[in-house]
Amino acid sequence: MNYCYECGTKLIVRELENEGIIPYCTKCGAYRFPIYSTAVSMIVKNPSEDKILLIKQYGKPDYVLVAGYINKGESAENAVIREVKEEIGLDVKELKFNKSEYFKPTNTLMLNFSCIAESESLAALNTDEVDFAQWFSFDDAKINIKPDSLAQRFLFSVES
Repeated sequence: MNYCYECGTKLIVRELENEGIIPYCTKCGAYRFPIYSTAVSMIVKNPSEDKILLIKQYGKPDYVLVAGYINKGESAENAVIREVKEEIGLDVKELKFNKSEYFKPTNTLMLNFSCIAESESLAALNTDEVDFAQWFSFDDAKINIKPDSLAQRFLFSVES
């Protein structure tokens, strides 16, 4: 960040006790910590936990994980439950945090979870948000997930 998000003044770097070197706005007299979006991505498992749901979105050919941004005031766990319900039409019965990774192209901190859906039914799929969804075995999901993607890194970091 080079400019103050409040007033637009060019930031300088300044030492802040117990924090290190932080961008500082001389006009506002305030330190400016980084701002970024926060989102969740989910490794959605079927009830018997032997399949993973992958989706295609926005006319793109690649399979990815279900994902979405966290709303202001919402917990990451609630965002997982909401996004799976909104996009896939499924309820989540269990969820577990896996790992996080910063995604520079969209300035987003991605929080990855594993969750178990209450069913495998795709009858309530939201076709305004998801073009196609399919259940895969763990091995097939690893073959079909978008190569060299954040989704692939998350999927490969979790044991089947």
